[in-house]
Order: sequence, then C-alpha cells, then structure tokens
Amino acid sequence: MIVDDNQHMRSLVRAIMEAIGIRNLIEARDGEHALDKMRNNEVHLVITDWNMEPMDGIDFTRYLRSNPDSPDPFIPVIMLTGHTERAKVELARDAGVDEFIAKPVTAKALLARINSIVNHRRPFIRTGRYFGPDRRRKNMPFDGPEKRADEN
Repeated sequence: MIVDDNQHMRSLVRAIMEAIGIRNLIEARDGEHALDKMRNNEVHLVITDWNMEPMDGIDFTRYLRSNPDSPDPFIPVIMLTGHTERAKVELARDAGVDEFIAKPVTAKALLARINSIVNHRRPFIRTGRYFGPDRRRKNMPFDGPEKRADEN
C-alpha cells in the first residue's frame, strides 16, 4: 500500500514497486483513507508519507501499532519524508516505523528497505508506552540503571 497525499509521489513509488516486481498495489491519499482500504483489502506492506491531512503518517503508524481497532498492528511500515532531522527520525521510530527513507526516494533505497524488512525484520516489543519493532539497531551490552517502571 502506498499512502501519500501527492498523486505524483504515489505514481513514482508505484513505478518503482512495479519495476521490482511488486504488483496489486493499493493507493491511499492519507492515513484515514488507508485505514479504510486496509479493512477491505489484504495489505502486506505500507509505504507512507509523513505530511498528510487529516491523518499524517506518524498518527497513522501509531494507530496501526496501538489502536485496538487496527487492521494489522504487525504490518511493516516504511516512512518516506523530507524530514531528516534526528528528532524527526526518532519520532518516526518511536511511532513504530520499521524503516525510514529520505526523499527524494530512489529505487535502490526502497529496495534496500524492503529487503531489510523481508530478510532481517526486527522483533516486536511491548513496553508500557510502545509497541512496535525493536528500536535498537545494534545489540550492545547495557551498562546502567534500569529506567523502565515495568522492569523494576
């Protein structure tokens, strides 16, 4: 599924997906429209823009991950955006995005992120305030006090 309020961007992503052999793509203009379509169609991957109205990509991802009415809380989500500042990337990660691609999107970048999800999907975790793919990219030993209330 391609979710973007810009028809040109949806067409570009569709062309890339079709060029790498992905067919039967569903398009939506925003998060609310995407949720409606997901309830009536089989969707295996979401590629979403950040800035959309009335429901942006962050709220859409949060809904997918944590709302009891979510059509699929485990669906892979790739975020496309021009927002590449560290705080924005962390916000997307904390919403439950699996992968992040800075615009302008390229076929190589999109294929790499899809490959990462298919072949190296991170396990899902649940904490008091988060449900989604493990936000850690590296397995490093922890040396410090535990801060999570649900682990003390």
